[in-house]
Amino acid sequence: MSKQIQVSGLDAYYGSHKAIEDVSMTIEPRSITAFIGPSGCGKSTFLRTLNRMHEVIPGARVEGKVLLDGEDLYAPTVEPVSVRRMIGMVFQRPNPFPTMSIYENVAAGLRLNGRVGKSEMDGIVEESLKGANLWNEVKDRLNKPGAGLSGGQQQRLCIARAIAVRPQVLLMDEPCSALDPISTLAIEDLMAKLKDQYTIVIVTHNMQQAARVSDRTAFFNLSEQGKPGKVVEMDETSRMFTNPSQKATEDYITGRFG
Repeated sequence: MSKQIQVSGLDAYYGSHKAIEDVSMTIEPRSITAFIGPSGCGKSTFLRTLNRMHEVIPGARVEGKVLLDGEDLYAPTVEPVSVRRMIGMVFQRPNPFPTMSIYENVAAGLRLNGRVGKSEMDGIVEESLKGANLWNEVKDRLNKPGAGLSGGQQQRLCIARAIAVRPQVLLMDEPCSALDPISTLAIEDLMAKLKDQYTIVIVTHNMQQAARVSDRTAFFNLSEQGKPGKVVEMDETSRMFTNPSQKATEDYITGRFG
């Protein structure tokens, strides 16, 4: 069951530098939310606050609230590892574990999370690869290295690895930026299917991609260089791209800056 994320008054820091300021938004379940905006305005930083990966960086910290169906993910009693299990992440560049087979790449998270029998493991690996639209391409070479796949296949393998542990939310940080157009289309088609089961949040610099795949879009920007990034506006994607309420949003979407 995918879940709603509610963020209120969130600030993120790298040491004494405030990277994003006073971000508040609701991310709806079973939908795709896109974050757009110029480089350096805090989109990826904010994405990493949603599953507590931001604090992995030395000196990084977060203030404010992130609620997953009402549960405060930053409460003192909440384990960051359990948050990352519920909220999976796919990175900009495909990062299959280079020494592992295709099968072991998908099974890696399951092995970390506890004992799973061989037959159950086989079933989850197959189900996850099917969920990532990769099964038919790799079913006869599951023991071959994951790093031997093409870039687009590697990214789908990383998505299979993320969904194998059955998260409720999938975060994707520019998942197509290193891919060719055909692989990009495959990932976009996959996102459209996965949103029936997951809450999906994607960071993208590709305006056409945001328009094609997302239900809602948030535009991040800097008021001036060196200042923290902020959300300028957030709306239904169709409205944002045809009739944005802020001039800065219109200027960015139409390519006048950024």
